[in-house]
Amino acid sequence: MPHPALSAGAVAVVTGGASGIGLAAARRFAARGLKVAIADLPGAKLEAAAAEVAARARGGADDVLARATDVSRLEDIERLEGEVAARFGGTDLVMNNAGVQPGSALFGPLANWEQVIAVNLWGVIHGARVFGPRMLARGKPGLIVNTGSKQGITTPPGDPAYNVSKAGVKVFTEQLQHELRNTEGGRVSAHLFIPGFVFTPLAAGGRTEKPAGAWTADETVDFLLERLEAGDFYILCPDNDVPRALDERRIAWAAGDIIANRPPLSRWHKDYAAAFAAFVKGG
Repeated sequence: MPHPALSAGAVAVVTGGASGIGLAAARRFAARGLKVAIADLPGAKLEAAAAEVAARARGGADDVLARATDVSRLEDIERLEGEVAARFGGTDLVMNNAGVQPGSALFGPLANWEQVIAVNLWGVIHGARVFGPRMLARGKPGLIVNTGSKQGITTPPGDPAYNVSKAGVKVFTEQLQHELRNTEGGRVSAHLFIPGFVFTPLAAGGRTEKPAGAWTADETVDFLLERLEAGDFYILCPDNDVPRALDERRIAWAAGDIIANRPPLSRWHKDYAAAFAAFVKGG
């Protein structure tokens, strides 16, 4: 049996739903018979996404709500939750997925840091804190899915603002799930969605054709749905380039920096290159 929040008639809210993984998720939810609210910045992309999702929804446009939303603004999220409740009666699944990646440098423009953390981290915090209590109060099974990143776990050099934001999403979602599972009578669970290399507008980097190593957004969402049904908290996605076994070794090495008292980010430190290579091979 599918999870009740993934069953026909349930209500899903997807932020960042006008493109990429968010749009792929909204399409899948609509095809399953869910009523879907998509939230994104205003403009033609949001309007086109609404029409695309409505074409897959069993009730057509009646089953789709599209709202211009800046997830970094608490008042926008509160308004979104109220409109979804008024239109569909409440929310069964919220996917806090909106994200940006303008690029950052440690001592680079402050505006980039502020934008990334406001959207990627505060957007998730706002979404969970606004929707979560109302979902609990309904007494129905529910899902809160927060989109993280492998970069928030292994924190490679090169884009520190993004890494900080996604590391925050990981920690916040772990805390959220602890809170939810210890809420008496609560029937809502949180899940950390960790995509791999996915060909989306956020990650395209100017490319127009999908690299061989990347998954499509649809493949990634299919994996998400499979693991949600299985009850996974950490939904660590592989791709065509990096299998799960390699991800596990990379994550273990990153945690091992603390245990072994190695330099931070030793995976990229020239003095530890051979040790890391041997570790990956199981040595």
